[in-house]
Amino acid sequence: MTRRSLKESSIKYVLMASSAMCIVIVLVIFIFLFKEAAPFVQEPGLSHLAGTRWVPVSFQRQQFGLGPLLSGSLLVTLLATLLAIPFGVCGAVYIAELAGPTEREILKPFIELLAAIPSVVLGFFGLVVLAPLVKAVFHLDTGLTALTGALLLALMAIPTIISISEDAIRSVPRSYREASMALGASEIQTVWKVTVPAALSGIVAAVMLGMGRVIGETMAVLMVTGNAAIVTLSPFESVRTMTATVAAEMGEVTYGSTHYQALFWVGIVLLLATFVLNAIAQRVLRRYQRS
Repeated sequence: MTRRSLKESSIKYVLMASSAMCIVIVLVIFIFLFKEAAPFVQEPGLSHLAGTRWVPVSFQRQQFGLGPLLSGSLLVTLLATLLAIPFGVCGAVYIAELAGPTEREILKPFIELLAAIPSVVLGFFGLVVLAPLVKAVFHLDTGLTALTGALLLALMAIPTIISISEDAIRSVPRSYREASMALGASEIQTVWKVTVPAALSGIVAAVMLGMGRVIGETMAVLMVTGNAAIVTLSPFESVRTMTATVAAEMGEVTYGSTHYQALFWVGIVLLLATFVLNAIAQRVLRRYQRS
């Protein structure tokens, strides 16, 4: 075996080991979560997770219904995604196709810098600036609502969407644009009819990564959504997300208690939701790559 082939084989096995390690880590996390949550299956039973009230501390009867947490997470995620996608994609198109070199050199670092801001800092901004603004604009009793959380999460997801989408758009071969222009299409028509569809797989990946950050965000939603464990579809009411629940309650819960086990079930549901989202993203990407 030559020295070059030995080097290539070594690199191959290192990469295989790294991939296998990722799988092992995920499996260990799953095993740990199910191990800590398993006693809840016998007492009080999984049927209690299907309730619509989350009252983990009560002198009468504790209730661990995931309905309020699921509805809160779903509402905030959907609102944030609907807000982030148009701004993120349009921003990426402008930077990649319409902005001049000087504009691009200024805008791209600022957008990536926004993505690097710690979530607790953005949460403080939302609490001090965004929440009072939402309260004043919509004439609400409080600005700590699902809409405030969605606006803040959209602000956090937009840099990710812009950065990855812009790279995907710029990777489209220049010949596509030249062929479109040669056939008489305008610059805007070329962008939206040729370039963006050609980069759609990368844009979809960017959106999915942005949604992943939205779903997994903790501190920002903990600070600005009001943390009211109620089932609602109104963006003007306070909500509580699954991530905020785990962050707020895990530090004070009694080890091994029913409440402790219920929080691990919240983590399991959140992890499964992330896996489903990733599976959908992979399916969509394969579909667009085939087309």
